Amino acid sequence: MCRHLGYLGPARSLHDLLLAPSYSLVRQAYEPRFQQHGRVNVDGFGAGWYVAGRTNPVRYRRSVPIWSDQSFASLAPTICSGCVMGAVRSATPGFPSDESGVAPFTHDRWLFSHNGVLHECHLAWKTLGHRCARVPDTLAAVDSALLFGLAVSRWSAGASLGDGLVQVLHDIDAVGGGRLNLLASDGKRLAATRCGDSLFVRESAESVVIASEPTDDGSTWQTVPANSLVEADQNGVRVTPLP
Repeated sequence: MCRHLGYLGPARSLHDLLLAPSYSLVRQAYEPRFQQHGRVNVDGFGAGWYVAGRTNPVRYRRSVPIWSDQSFASLAPTICSGCVMGAVRSATPGFPSDESGVAPFTHDRWLFSHNGVLHECHLAWKTLGHRCARVPDTLAAVDSALLFGLAVSRWSAGASLGDGLVQVLHDIDAVGGGRLNLLASDGKRLAATRCGDSLFVRESAESVVIASEPTDDGSTWQTVPANSLVEADQNGVRVTPLP
């Protein structure tokens, strides 16, 4: 499994969002508190963010533990954004641990992360691979690449951010299912599913954070019910049961 986080709101630094909190992604990499499968997340990390004047997000990924990359620690305080995604990875046995398998995945204006595993990965690729968008990140030899390719196909055909994720879940359910906590952004919105592991939301008057687990002990974190879709934009947060 993995841990991931999405932020939408006034511009904040990558350091403040991903590294500084008492239970940041750094700590979640070696001591997750709510992770239901696996014990550590040391097989890489990634961050994606949006900048003014550019539709496509910027993406930074490494195949090393997040705390070992001092270059990222040096850069993070200088990079600010109003929409950020971060993730730390626990590689599924049998899948490579190189950078290509680390979230966030990206194409066009989208960022995507997967926390979980497909139960029948080979069957899923065989059955659904032809529906997968042919973009560079779908070439990675991991199950998340298939999920991302399916989502890009749905979004490119006009599905909303959340509807695209739900349609991917339905596709995978038909070929064995899996643990499918998905997180996506298009720079203006966040969408996530809770399907197999923990998920939390913190909403304020100006911002929202959707995360695998709370990054501090604050009382404003809300547990997302199992089998739910979370959608967030400038109008607020909506949590609905998965159809």
